[in-house]
Amino acid sequence: MFIDEAEISVRSGKGGDGFVHFHREKYVARGGPDGGDGGRGGDVILVVKPSLNTLSSFRHVKKYAAKEGGKGGINNMTGRSAEALLIPVPPGTVVTDNTSGEVLGDLVRAGQELLVCKGGRGGRGNARFVSSRNQAPRIAEKGEPAQERLLNLELKLIADVGIIGLPNAGKSSLLAALTNAQPKIADYPFTTLEPNLGVAELDMDTSLVLADIPGIIEGAHRGVGLGDTFLRHIQRTKVLIHVLDGLSSDPLGDFSQINAEMALFDENLIRKPQIVVLNKIDLPEAAKKWKTLEKMLEKQGYEGMTISALTRQNLQQLLWKVCNTLQEIPEIEEEKTLPVYRSKDAPGMFSIVRVSDGWMVRGAGIERAAAMTYWEFEGSLRRFQRLMNKLGIEEALRDAGIKNGDTVYIGEDHELEWMD
Repeated sequence: MFIDEAEISVRSGKGGDGFVHFHREKYVARGGPDGGDGGRGGDVILVVKPSLNTLSSFRHVKKYAAKEGGKGGINNMTGRSAEALLIPVPPGTVVTDNTSGEVLGDLVRAGQELLVCKGGRGGRGNARFVSSRNQAPRIAEKGEPAQERLLNLELKLIADVGIIGLPNAGKSSLLAALTNAQPKIADYPFTTLEPNLGVAELDMDTSLVLADIPGIIEGAHRGVGLGDTFLRHIQRTKVLIHVLDGLSSDPLGDFSQINAEMALFDENLIRKPQIVVLNKIDLPEAAKKWKTLEKMLEKQGYEGMTISALTRQNLQQLLWKVCNTLQEIPEIEEEKTLPVYRSKDAPGMFSIVRVSDGWMVRGAGIERAAAMTYWEFEGSLRRFQRLMNKLGIEEALRDAGIKNGDTVYIGEDHELEWMD
């Protein structure tokens, strides 16, 4: 089954917790602090695997989580860092953040990687907090929390040429005749329910990748029929073969309808070079329409030709025309992809809201610091208080009217009592 859209949940690994420990050894009365740092949590990385051509692997597995970093140990031993979780995707996958709608990356090259969730850094052990004033710190950090997000994956086929037209115009038959593809072919509308790819070899050094796009009908840009689902696959193609049905009562009207639907979906599609072909020219009814149709197409600035997918008439000429058209298209600089997701929120930003039983403090930086704090150690608590003061949160709470005994919530998970 061809799957070209999927929604997945990804979560990086939490950083390992730092360790509080003091060196113990015979004849050493006062061993110094030797608690080690935690290991780094695993990243979540999407990587392009050329052998994949659909997103069907995401039908059954929708949640992906990297491993957590190991805890720090005694004797300054650092916890084990977790390996990155690599998720293979097919070439042509567009990755979007479902929450913000931001496009994170467009993966097209074999082996291309996109870091979508960064693993948390390991917390520091108490050996890292030694100072001239504090030779025996009972303080450490927990590992940085994991990142989690919901992603939308959208596959846009990568092909040199897209074959478009109304249902039953003969697109699948043409693809089968031009290439080694074997699409399902029958004489009724909407035979093609999924795009088909094929490779046409013109000679030893020249080949083309063609995609047969399911039939586009009126209203396709709004999701009517099958068109809206597959119009996106035309966006990557460089040249379009526009197939007209030689037995249609109004081939020129069909041509205008398809172009209108493409323009309504994406105005850039109508600017792509089109090679217009009248199929089924082996039938007398189609041959009669050609002269009039050819003149009308020339008036609109299109060069047309006749073919027969059944008898293979003019197919080699069509392929070379497509090849020459491709060579005339100037090289477009490849779009830059976003290799790493970066939050738009500054770490020091915060907000304070009065709630029924206290005050709610929200902010990416302060909530992350709270999650990394060992609340059972007095030194860690004092360090968190200094951070609150440095960020201006204490002053903001006083300005808002906080009183002794009021409850302060840091995000959803941490609760403190205010004492001035």
